[in-house]
Amino acid sequence: MNALLGSRIKALRVSKNYTQEQVADQIGISRQKYARIESGLNSITLDILVKIAEILDVTVSDITKVLEEEPVTMYRSSADGEGAEKIFDMLDLFYANKHMYMKLQHKSAE
Repeated sequence: MNALLGSRIKALRVSKNYTQEQVADQIGISRQKYARIESGLNSITLDILVKIAEILDVTVSDITKVLEEEPVTMYRSSADGEGAEKIFDMLDLFYANKHMYMKLQHKSAE
């Protein structure tokens, strides 16, 4: 969650052509602490989130909406093992199609 928020904050900051130093100064924290927020190493408080939103001229929901979006590659990060099952299903389908293709190629060669 912290990494998603940090990534979104960084994208918004970059789009406004602000440096980390500029945003950190306006918030009243060190650049290092701000950098750790963007990298997802530090949790972000609601107070700081509101300040960042004001500085970047966006709403808090503009920043947090990234948490509501379903990742495109969700199967890769699945903790319940479902992701591995999907990958194996995809591999099985690939090899079944490859096997079928080889059979058709062999028949057409005869």
